[in-house]
Amino acid sequence: MTDANGVERCEYCHIHQEIVNKVEGTMPEDEILYDLAELFKIFGDSTRIKILYVLFESEMCVCDIAKLLGMTQSAISHQLRSLKQSKLVKYRREGKTVFYSLADGHVRTILDQGMEHIAE
Repeated sequence: MTDANGVERCEYCHIHQEIVNKVEGTMPEDEILYDLAELFKIFGDSTRIKILYVLFESEMCVCDIAKLLGMTQSAISHQLRSLKQSKLVKYRREGKTVFYSLADGHVRTILDQGMEHIAE
């Protein structure tokens, strides 16, 4: 049976309480799910994705990222701020230059799995 939105539905409603209880017991707290949703929002911007892919390949400074992506340093800095706040990138200072890189292997895994998923 298909509803008005084209979603498949059961023809009659019967709650499978054991399954509901099992899944309910494994659900994270709402606050954790909210934080997860916020993390995924960061991936919803193509500029931030481009920056993450640049950093996937190499640690870089703002000037180099801006040159590579054809954007202003200000625009790159703005996006890097969001990525830092979400703990997706980290930085280190070398003299007057700040170099950015992916925060950890989890970020690489997220990007790898995302690309694998869309390539299917």
